[in-house]
Amino acid sequence: MSFHRPLVMGVLNVTPDSFSDGGQFSSVNSALDHARLLVMGGANIIDVGGESTRPGADRIAIEEELSRVVPVIEAIHAELLASQNGDVKISIDTMNAATALAAVAAGASIINDVSGGLADPQMIEVAANTGATFIISHWRGFSAQMDQLNTYLDVAADVAQELQLRVDAAVAGGVQRSKIVIDPGLGFAKDQAQNWKLVARLDELEKLGLPILVGASRKRFISGVLDQDLAGGISNSRRDLATAVLTALLLQRKLWAVRVHNVIDTSDAIAIVAALRDAEGKQ
Repeated sequence: MSFHRPLVMGVLNVTPDSFSDGGQFSSVNSALDHARLLVMGGANIIDVGGESTRPGADRIAIEEELSRVVPVIEAIHAELLASQNGDVKISIDTMNAATALAAVAAGASIINDVSGGLADPQMIEVAANTGATFIISHWRGFSAQMDQLNTYLDVAADVAQELQLRVDAAVAGGVQRSKIVIDPGLGFAKDQAQNWKLVARLDELEKLGLPILVGASRKRFISGVLDQDLAGGISNSRRDLATAVLTALLLQRKLWAVRVHNVIDTSDAIAIVAALRDAEGKQ
């Protein structure tokens, strides 16, 4: 089997209500400390998010989101400049165009929109005008109602087709195709079985000919197979180990990046698979 080494995107939620780490990094200092740990652990990208997209989460005011993410991005950007670590990029995880614009001005170079530009019609314009890398995820609705929007004829083919429509809209809106990354949107409007079918058939997304980001870290469809009776109570350490195992299994896919909470486990899994592939190639 082939081997492809993806970038590692480390999750930095500066929210009070994210499902696995809400409230842990709500101050600029604590967020900056965690960003340092992510980089030390092997993160190539730090993905800063100020609004939870967990199932059932309520929307927040844009002003609140801005107050959470902009100071953190500014601090991380200054730290990266001071350390001359230009290889590490900052991503803004947002569905709001105004937040994306402010984040890029503060130092982000990647816009990670889980709605693929559907939540805010101005997002494509911001992505085009800033020249930021634009991650387009598959999405059908906000967290409060997304669990009711999971009807598919063929989940992998349908997701690929709907992503293609969003890519076409982005290109028509002025976003360079070379700046687009696609994301299957695991956990968004998909039940456990649909998520696994989608992961198993990422070749449908590869047909679009674009870089792919996979964000499976700590999600319900992973914890659900670890213990179906205690899915909500599975520890983060068990979720992180399972995420690293899944990442290792997906390294035959041409992934651009994997988005994870625990970058050390994932980086270690990638290193082990790389060593095995290297040894096989030398025989």
